[in-house]
Amino acid sequence: MLRSMTGFGSGTASVASETVSVELKSVNHKFCEVKVRLPRELSAIEPVVQRQVKDRLARGAVEVTVRRAQRTATGVVPVVDLSLAKEYRRAFGEVARALGLPDDLTLRDVALQPGIIRLEEPAIVLDDAAKALEQALSTAIEALLVMRRKEGVALEADLIQRLGIVETTVKELQGFAAGSVEEYRNRLVERISELAKNIQLDPQRLAQEVAFFAERTDVAEEMTRLDSHLVQFRALLVASEPSGRKMDFLVQEMHREVNTTGSKSQHREISARVLVLKAELERIREQVQNVE
Repeated sequence: MLRSMTGFGSGTASVASETVSVELKSVNHKFCEVKVRLPRELSAIEPVVQRQVKDRLARGAVEVTVRRAQRTATGVVPVVDLSLAKEYRRAFGEVARALGLPDDLTLRDVALQPGIIRLEEPAIVLDDAAKALEQALSTAIEALLVMRRKEGVALEADLIQRLGIVETTVKELQGFAAGSVEEYRNRLVERISELAKNIQLDPQRLAQEVAFFAERTDVAEEMTRLDSHLVQFRALLVASEPSGRKMDFLVQEMHREVNTTGSKSQHREISARVLVLKAELERIREQVQNVE
């Protein structure tokens, strides 16, 4: 079954206090290119993310966006410096005893001192965040693959339809090619008869001219190779492994055979079929560009 290179997937996972969400976007590309956008605190595991994506996807330009959930709206949490608080408590106690004042210090008095409570980004538990990222990424990849398969079904249907047109046109072309030599012989005889009335034709000379024409316009080899390429292309449509690059190569080869056929032919109907084949093969080539 074909898979498209275009798709989108997302996933979210939580491990302990860490929650990570992932979004994947992919478009067509000759190879598998992965660009990862990670929070600064997760940058160390970028190679792991790239490897996980490349293990599942063969081709495509893939953009991975990772977000780590914040505990608060501002992204910071209050942090208490207990050691400093104890030092403040001791210092206030010393002052009270030295001045003979009651030691009636309250929690609020200590908490309001500089440096006791400050706002910081929450500390990350890297192992938990890495596990959450792995799970979220796996979910996102599965969702991406589902969309790629759906797109692939549409691509396959279109390619099958266009292959049918190509195969039908090739059969028509082969039929005209088979009769083109005899048509040329008849035209040649008529032309010579018009130009050289009352002069007897030389059968041997006529046979040589027809033979030269047949050799110049023979497209049997091109048609045989074209038939072979079409059979291989249909086999790739049902292949289990990614086959986009092989399809692209086969379309190029089919273009080559059709171009050669067109350059050899002087038959109007064959030339018309060559134009149809070129147009359909170009449409197939455009579709194949998005096959994984």
